[in-house]
This record gives sequence, C-alpha cells and structure tokens, in this order.
Amino acid sequence: MDTNNLQTSNFYVYSCSFPDDEKSLFALEMRTFFGKEAKSNVLESSVEVDPTRSPFLKERICVIYEGETLEDLINQVKDLELAGDTFKIMYVKNLGLTKKEKEGFELRRTIEKDIGLHVPSEADFHNPDRLFGVMFVEGRWIFGDYVKNEPVWLHHQKKPHSYSTALNTRVARSVVNIAIPKIDGIKAIDPCCGIGTVLVEARSMGVDIVGSDRNYLILDGARENIAHFGFTGEVNLADIRDITTNYDVAIIDLPYNLCSVITHEEQIEMLASARRFAKKVVVITVEPIDEILLTVGFTIVDRAVAKKRLFTREIIVCN
Repeated sequence: MDTNNLQTSNFYVYSCSFPDDEKSLFALEMRTFFGKEAKSNVLESSVEVDPTRSPFLKERICVIYEGETLEDLINQVKDLELAGDTFKIMYVKNLGLTKKEKEGFELRRTIEKDIGLHVPSEADFHNPDRLFGVMFVEGRWIFGDYVKNEPVWLHHQKKPHSYSTALNTRVARSVVNIAIPKIDGIKAIDPCCGIGTVLVEARSMGVDIVGSDRNYLILDGARENIAHFGFTGEVNLADIRDITTNYDVAIIDLPYNLCSVITHEEQIEMLASARRFAKKVVVITVEPIDEILLTVGFTIVDRAVAKKRLFTREIIVCN
C-alpha cells in the first residue's frame, strides 16, 4: 500500500528485547543504527530502521500523536485522516515499565477500544489497511503507524547444511547490521564464508554480498543453504590472501575449529589482505587479535562480545 500521502512523522519509538548473553552485541547494533545507546527496552530516534532487520528490535511506532494523558491522545485521534482506509489498534507493551506502571490485559484491550471508537474510520481486526500502535513511553502516551518484527532468522536455522561452530543466525544477522547499517550502494564480501550463515542473513536483507572460502569441501553446502531460502549469491573458491577486488565492507569470521587451524602468521596475512581490499572490516574472533589489527593498519572503532555458555566471541569493528 502506498503511504506517501498518509499522515506520518520522522520520529520513531522502538521496543527492544535481548538475552543477557547478547546485551553487548545489542548495544553495539543500536549504536551502529542510531548513534546512541539504548538506555532501556525502549529506544526513541529520528532514524528509520525496519525492525525485521534486527533480532533485537521487536516493534516500531512511527509517531503521529502524543499526549500526557489518554484523553489528550483521543482528542487528537479524532482528527486522523484515513481516506476510507480500515484500521486496527495494537497496545504495545513497554517492557521497561515498573510493575506498578504496567497495564493488565483487560486494561490494554480497553485502551485499544477507547481509542478505536474515536478514529473516524472503520475498524478491521483481521485485514486492516493500516495498523496503529499505542504505547506509554517516558510519562506520555504515543500513537502512530505500527510495524512488527518478522523473525526471519529463526526460519534460517533450518538450513540443509550446518556445523556446530558456525555463528547462530541471531548473531550473524546482528553482525551484518553492524557491518552494513545502510544497504544502498554498499558492496560487501564474506571471505571466510564457511557454510554461509552470514551470507543467508545478508541476502535476506537485500545486501549486495559475495562469499568465498579456501575450503572447497564446504562451498556446495553454502550454495545450497543460500538457494534453500530462495536467495541468489556468488560463492567462490578463493583464499582471502588472493582477493583483488575492492569492497566497501568485509565480514570476517576468523577460522578457529580443529578443521581450520591457522597460525599467528596466517592471521596477520589474512587481516593484512583485508586491509588492502576493504574500507571497513568487522572481525569475529575467539581470541585476542587487537595487536594484529593495529599492526596491519586498522583502527578499532567499536566492539562487542556475544556469549554462549562458556564460549565467547568478540565482534570488532575496524576502519
């Protein structure tokens, strides 16, 4: 549906959620998207991000009206121009509220109904033309166009080929966002693509990315994983040290399992090569590599950790 002529704003409220083990990764992704830390489970920004891009952004409201009280909001909603479009209103729970502030189920439904009764159009609970959200944020009520996250990365867990040390799809998706917050015009590469977990997440967002790996035994599996979800993408047999094409961004999950043992010297060579062909690099590592990154000419601009039980990965952003 074309919403270009509908009432909207350039201010957004996002509802966020993250597991404790990925709190650091969540914080880095929010800094990358919005240029600031998320102080709670709600983030307000003038930056528009599709919630489905992130494993952490659950919902988004594009604010149309706000008021100190529900009555203030209702008085404004009466002026909403929908040109005959049907609508539905969703109460969006603020996970950052105290127990005293949180609304129970029945009260949430009552609030939806009270506001809906004053919208000058017909409600449709099954297939509305527009979906609106109402939320209590920072002591005031907001109302606006509502978008819910569709967790596509969960479906990507069921791929034909996998191995135990690969990134999980949540972390892979977040890493892509950290590497490529704005997709348009960006040319990216995953030069140690393995089974293609990062490639699948990137292609699902429409990122222009190619993959390569020096291990020919896994390339067919990576190609099949990409094709399994209906995506296309180039996956080549190549050593990172032999790449000559220039890219805006490289995402490098450094090999570390028993089948991909690399020496300290090889790490230096790999990262020195990346310095040559990519303007920006996001490195995923299980061991300290700051000294190598600085030695080959990178500047470390941000970082995070993602934990899984006793296993910790570090995500390092470099220019």
